[in-house]
Amino acid sequence: MQKTGFGVIGVGGWGETHVRVYAAHPAVDLVAVCDVREDRAREMAQHYDVETVYTDYRDLLDDNRVSAVSIVTPDFAHTDLALAAAQAAKHVLIEKPLATTVKECEQIITEVKRAGIKFMVDFHNRWNPPFANIKSALENGELGEPMMIYCRLSDTIFVPTRMLSWAAQSSLLWFLGSHCVDLMLWLLQDEVKRVFSVSRSNVLVQRGISTPDFFQTVLEFKKGAVATMENCWILPESAPIVFDFKFEIVGSEGAAFADGSHHRMLQRYTKDEASYPDVAVCPDIHGKPTGFGTESIRHFVDCVLYDQEPMVTAQDGLKVTQVVCAIEQSARKGKAVEM
Repeated sequence: MQKTGFGVIGVGGWGETHVRVYAAHPAVDLVAVCDVREDRAREMAQHYDVETVYTDYRDLLDDNRVSAVSIVTPDFAHTDLALAAAQAAKHVLIEKPLATTVKECEQIITEVKRAGIKFMVDFHNRWNPPFANIKSALENGELGEPMMIYCRLSDTIFVPTRMLSWAAQSSLLWFLGSHCVDLMLWLLQDEVKRVFSVSRSNVLVQRGISTPDFFQTVLEFKKGAVATMENCWILPESAPIVFDFKFEIVGSEGAAFADGSHHRMLQRYTKDEASYPDVAVCPDIHGKPTGFGTESIRHFVDCVLYDQEPMVTAQDGLKVTQVVCAIEQSARKGKAVEM
């Protein structure tokens, strides 16, 4: 079987997930990995038997063996890489968000159209089984007209203080809220017409990290649904899992409730801790990376191999960025913002 060459730019925590999926895929030749931290890139290359290591993304994009790339860098470092990849005619899977300004998203979309490449934003909760089930229920009319939504996605304080070295250069809205916004836009197939958000910056600022602690947001959709969205970065580290994900939707004829984190499918207790190990996002089963966090990456591979259109487009990424920017503006000004 002739394999297609892939590369990964940014091989930190989630970048390794992309590496794992490509390394295990029978139709993919994982040609190269790239990271500004050469030691990390070499560690990934050695562990997953990758031939080439780069520390400059431009060198990877110049590699003729590479047909497609994953961009798995911090939120604020997407635009230049996405533009360069499109200009190099590489197919692109980019981690969310597409970019952190509307202007940058529009620049990327222009280059993607010019290049005629496959381009996908990795909003992987579209492959998350509970939400895929809710999507089907909505499309089949089982819940009636969507009326009210509650979406909470928060992290323990471990994430901004110890997991992410760049938390002060971003915010939980981009890291967490973008997932929530895309999920609601996808489920409702609707547009946001107005947002109102309140934010506070106290706990993290006192720790020397200049980024908000939380956002509480209300989103009004054009067809009438109203959503409450909660995102926070200061949950206690004593929580048994690093994130808290809850979703509720009430329709005119039914309701659905999803627990994406503390569902207790597996509870493990040792002499040192209580934990809920990952059974859904990207667990290893018989040595193979599985879960909805890997299915979105495999979908991108299929799009490249079989000339299919990605389920999540650059235009979808733009819509999310527009909403998140409006939320930031509302919290900053202390009033509702019309979209």
